[in-house]
Amino acid sequence: MKVKVFRVVGRMKASDEWQTFRIELTGLKPEHVLEEVYSRLGSRHKLIRKHIKIEKIEEIPAENVESEYIRKLLSLNKIVYYYKR
Repeated sequence: MKVKVFRVVGRMKASDEWQTFRIELTGLKPEHVLEEVYSRLGSRHKLIRKHIKIEKIEEIPAENVESEYIRKLLSLNKIVYYYKR
């Protein structure tokens, strides 16, 4: 399986008003990315799922990535993960 880049556009309820957001994430399926968005916004902004409205999730090519972190991640040949017990 190949990792893809997705752009998620939506709205979140911050205080009493709705604010738009746009997040770029890597994942295998749109469902995985959706869960990651709920997790990140929930932990960062203390939001529950009904205060997060997803308008669209689209797969984007590597050339259209705006996030500097994702661009650097895509340029790597391999990632080594060390697990310490």
